[in-house]
This record gives sequence, structure tokens and C-alpha cells, in this order.
Amino acid sequence: MPLHGQLFQSFNENQSNDQFVQQNKKLLKLNMGYGPIQAKVGSMVAYQGDVRFQNRGSGGLGKMIKKATTGEGVEMMEMSGNGQVFLAEQAKEIQVFYLENDMVSVNGKNVLAFSSSIEWDIHRIKGGGVMAGGLFNVTLRGSGFVAITTDGDPLALDVTEAPTFADPQAAVLWTSGVSMQVNTDFSGGLKSFLHGGTGESFQLAFGGQGLVIVQPSEGNLLDNIAGDSNSSRGSGLGDLLS
Repeated sequence: MPLHGQLFQSFNENQSNDQFVQQNKKLLKLNMGYGPIQAKVGSMVAYQGDVRFQNRGSGGLGKMIKKATTGEGVEMMEMSGNGQVFLAEQAKEIQVFYLENDMVSVNGKNVLAFSSSIEWDIHRIKGGGVMAGGLFNVTLRGSGFVAITTDGDPLALDVTEAPTFADPQAAVLWTSGVSMQVNTDFSGGLKSFLHGGTGESFQLAFGGQGLVIVQPSEGNLLDNIAGDSNSSRGSGLGDLLS
């Protein structure tokens, strides 16, 4: 019996043969014929063909130790083989770009996938301190495709035009020419801070030359609190060896 309706006519697979293909705003298609791809664990929603998945954890012992000691990081899996893989993460919007012999710093929560030709590492944002909620980013360096997620349509700010500030949870990515420091504001006093203040006591201050990508969301407050609590409980090397 024939099937009728927009469901079967308007949502067909994008037939592009590029390695990274925007299927739609919230779904990424990967063509595996170009070589292995690193993707966030748990992001695969469908695949076709002969594809193998291998959990790479935090990407080697060095990165695993960093993840254990900082409580931060991003757990990746390596995909290889032939066929197509479709990725998504909680219906967030997906942004794809090509990195050409350059470097970007990305909030670990926003990393979705990247070509295996790209080197990556976890780094601590200097000056973040404990009060800033554990500011740790992922550095991506080299040449290849990168896919990140944003909670809504992002904004690209050119930091050369004016002093630029962003909420730590809203700042998704910044390019290699951008300098960053943590800016604190306790002008309301300690009493105001302990009672919640304005919620804007910490910002990331950007300068230099380049772009900062900001999402129109500061994240789910309850999730952030739970994540920080888990980080404080699991920050020792003992957790790595247990």
C-alpha cells in the first residue's frame, strides 16, 4: 500500500558526498569513505553500511589523567569503515566548519565530531579558578572538518571591534588570534554574591584579533550545578585507577 505525506517526501537523506554534511540544523551526516572520524560518545543516532565504533575514552593516558584531575573533558569514540553515520545531541543545532592549518578553542560540552587528522587536547582556562565553575576547553589544531553544537542560532563576535565579554556557559568557541582572561565582578559585595547576586559575577573577557562564537543560552542551571558537584567528587587520580 503506497505511503503518502510530507514525512516521506520532505525529509529524504542529503545526497552530498562531502565528509561532513549538514543533513538539517540538528542532524549531521558523515561519509566514512574519507577515513576515521572522532565523535562524542553517545551521539550516533543511525548508520548505514559497515561502520566500526571504538571508544577512545579521553584520547590517551595523558588526556585521561587531565580528565580525572580536572573533572572535565570530552569522551570520544573513533568511527571507521564504510557507509554513512548520523549524529545528533539532544536536538541541539549543529554547526560545521573546515579548519585549515589553524587552531580553535571549544567548550568541551559543545564538541560533536572532527576529522581524525585534527590533533586535540584538554586545557584549563588560566584564571578560571574554582569559583568560575571549572573552566576547561578542548583545543583542536590542524586541518579537517569540525562539527560543534549550539543551543540555538549562534552569534559570531569580532573582538577587534570592541572589548568583548561573554558568560562562560554561553561562550562556545574562539579562534587562535583571540586572547582571553576571566573577569570577576563583586561590586555588589560578598553579601550580594552569597545571596545569588546578579548571576553575572564571572565573565570571559576577550581581546586580540579573531572571532568568538556565543550561543543564546547559558545552559541548564540545574545541569551545571550537578556537573560541578560531580566534578568536585571525582577529581582525584584514584577515580582514574578504580
